[in-house]
Amino acid sequence: MTSTLDTWHQLLNNRDINGLDQLLDDDAVFLSPIVHRPQQGKALTAMYLSAAFQVLVNDSFHYVREVVGKQDAVLEFEVEVDGITVNGVDMIHWNEAGKITEFKVMLRPLKAINLIHQKMAEMLQAEQS
Repeated sequence: MTSTLDTWHQLLNNRDINGLDQLLDDDAVFLSPIVHRPQQGKALTAMYLSAAFQVLVNDSFHYVREVVGKQDAVLEFEVEVDGITVNGVDMIHWNEAGKITEFKVMLRPLKAINLIHQKMAEMLQAEQS
């Protein structure tokens, strides 16, 4: 049986946003470093993660550290976007069925936050059009 974290890594490696539907719980919550309020539900969580795949997942994206528990993981990543090094953390929690129930992203430095804010806003507006 493939673990939730293995499936997440496969989706990233394959840049497969379609696989998010199977991985996310119906009541999943996405916590953004940019948006103040938690984004509730599978559809919104998938929308934000899909946009993040398009903005952040490129050939330079890689996890530099992983701290994994029974139903939680903290994954530190680095990626270069438009010449700026983005350092971030994905904090993932999943239920006993292996479905992600919470996905929180934290970013640094401020220059990277501003860049990703701009790019995510553009991506999300395009998806809603």
